[in-house]
Amino acid sequence: MALEALKARRRSDYPFQLEYRTRWSDNDMYHHLNNSVYYYLFDSVVNTFLIQHCSLHPPTSSTIGLVVHSHCDYLGPIEFPALVDLALRVNKLGKSSVTYEIGVFERGQDDVKAVGEFIHVFVDRETRRPHEAGMGEQLKRGLEELLPHKARL
Repeated sequence: MALEALKARRRSDYPFQLEYRTRWSDNDMYHHLNNSVYYYLFDSVVNTFLIQHCSLHPPTSSTIGLVVHSHCDYLGPIEFPALVDLALRVNKLGKSSVTYEIGVFERGQDDVKAVGEFIHVFVDRETRRPHEAGMGEQLKRGLEELLPHKARL
């Protein structure tokens, strides 16, 4: 996606949001959130949604999501202390895979600070292969709620 389009993202572009309060240890030697913290945040918002809205229980579920791709475009710094809104949407929903987009916003500021992409492939826990029928219906229905409105029509 073009960088200009990502920079134009607003909280309202994302159906699900999760609050995160930064910690002192999130900062790196340059006095802003370390790059690895963003990936921790991506994983947290995605899995919170899956647990709360798709009935996925990672420790016991026979279906698990494997991350096959991730990246982040950093658009502005965040530093401790800050309250951050992690905003989640689905850009593509396949038979066994989902492409998430995560916007990272600092509370009280309108400009998106980072936009990440995270791709899960849902597979059988034992075989690590996608189910022939794809992801389960309950999982797919939950993820459909994160598609932009026009994509759901």
